[in-house]
Amino acid sequence: MAETPATAEILDRLYRTVAARKGADPATSYTAKLYSRGTAKIAQKVGEEAVETVIEAMRGDPAKIAAESADLLYHLLVLWADAGLEPATVWAQLAAREGIGGIDEKNARPKTG
Repeated sequence: MAETPATAEILDRLYRTVAARKGADPATSYTAKLYSRGTAKIAQKVGEEAVETVIEAMRGDPAKIAAESADLLYHLLVLWADAGLEPATVWAQLAAREGIGGIDEKNARPKTG
């Protein structure tokens, strides 16, 4: 059987998997263990994986950047699911920004503090 090429659709599938792990046994599921430790721990893991991704980017090894990026995306999806945030909401944000230059988009944001 031919293998299906990997596409961004994997993120939606992975989200459904991590969301389904809410309430699962933390002894048998790493994702359930993250949920059991709370939002702060999940957010901490997102930060750690972001830093590891940056480190690998600075080292310049594409395979390691890809591996760390996968870890980062997984933990980000867990954070979204923990917050009750569906990926479609994020995709809509990206779609709304499509075609807008980065500087223009940033300047259009409400000013804070």
